[in-house]
Amino acid sequence: MKGIIQMKKDLTTDMTMGSPIKHLLQFSVPLLIGNVFQQLYNMVDAIVVGNYEGKEALAAVGTTGSINFLIFSLALGLASGISIITSQYFGAKDEENIKKSFATGAYVVIISSVIMGIIGFFASRPILELLNTPDNIIDQAVIYLKICSIGIIGIGAYNWIATILRALGDSITPLIFLIVTCILNIFLDLLFVIVLHMGVAGVAWATIISQMIAAIGCIVYALMKVKLLRIPLKKFRPDNKIVKKCLSFGIPVALQNSFVSLSIMALQGIINSYGDTVMAAATAATRIEQLIIQPGASLGMAVATFTGQNIGAGKIDRVKKGFNSAVRLIVGFSLFMLPVIYFGGGTIMDLFIKAEDKEVIRIGVEALRVPCFFYSFVGLIFITRNLLSGAGDVKIPMFMGFTEVVCRVIFANLLSLQFGYHGIWWATGLTWFLTSIVGCIRYFSGKWKDKTVIASTLTH
Repeated sequence: MKGIIQMKKDLTTDMTMGSPIKHLLQFSVPLLIGNVFQQLYNMVDAIVVGNYEGKEALAAVGTTGSINFLIFSLALGLASGISIITSQYFGAKDEENIKKSFATGAYVVIISSVIMGIIGFFASRPILELLNTPDNIIDQAVIYLKICSIGIIGIGAYNWIATILRALGDSITPLIFLIVTCILNIFLDLLFVIVLHMGVAGVAWATIISQMIAAIGCIVYALMKVKLLRIPLKKFRPDNKIVKKCLSFGIPVALQNSFVSLSIMALQGIINSYGDTVMAAATAATRIEQLIIQPGASLGMAVATFTGQNIGAGKIDRVKKGFNSAVRLIVGFSLFMLPVIYFGGGTIMDLFIKAEDKEVIRIGVEALRVPCFFYSFVGLIFITRNLLSGAGDVKIPMFMGFTEVVCRVIFANLLSLQFGYHGIWWATGLTWFLTSIVGCIRYFSGKWKDKTVIASTLTH
């Protein structure tokens, strides 16, 4: 039973009408600001640790990044699955199933977060040993991972509610709570590390406390302000049909995320073999790189919502117009950033490490300069992957993740054997290039057009 969705009294947005590029920009700019803030507080983690605890602590935090992403990937993937379903129902104006998706997502994401948190807590040391983590930093890295695993439920809850709101076209509310989180995280970083001398543990606790507060705040807002999401407690239960759809869409996305994290873990294992100097340089460079690619990530998330709503409304031509607009935007930004990073990377690297660690800075600058020639391709990955996911064609994004694993492992091993750690930076760029080709081939084939979840639900 469909309902008439009122959108004037809250921040939800119907993207099935109006200018595609206007919708993409209006939706992605708040996402970009939020993602930049999120990366900024990740950078602050690195800056505080690198300057007050030294390069070993910085390397310890850096080596856990891909492992954390692997632990979080199931919850993030299932949240994306719920987002795909919700955006398509929103485009079809199916209010009843939007409510069911909202409630179902809470159970699916929270349960998966608890399971992965337990696994991450107990598997931290074995995984780090598998990655050849040096003895002088592994204990700090284990502490950091265990604390982050404890806090995964906050990250899962925030991503569940944020993806629901974004699926309804509201990218403003998650931004507000993310900014508050960022400010709080920075304050707690300074308090725990500089004042209380808690080291890497302090950085980890700052992150999970901030995320939990963001999750609680965002959930309270959604329940109070968004009429679509007001569900009586007795009806706030999982719907079996939507659970199945969530798993069918979310597990491929989770596997895609897992493949990406596994490829980065494989790369991290090679980086670790060169010692803490290269590890610290790679950590700083990665933090900077993650900030730079946020416009692509944000635009990709906008494309996912835009695609989901328009697929639900049966407007394929608008999806294509959205794709063309997104490509023009990301290529223009990538060309702008290339000279900025190539010539300004050294100045940025100076923020992350003590001045006397000149070798770390030198290696970090090189780690920034090589991949900057491939920014357009990583942008295309975000756009094609999210468009396909938004359309319900989730197996190809999963295959794109698998492509990243294969390419990154092969290129990193071959090029590092030939050129030492210098080859690692080229492996990243070449992986981006080939993975983007896979996404573009699938988009231009047009086979994503009939993968919608809505087709099977509009008849009952």
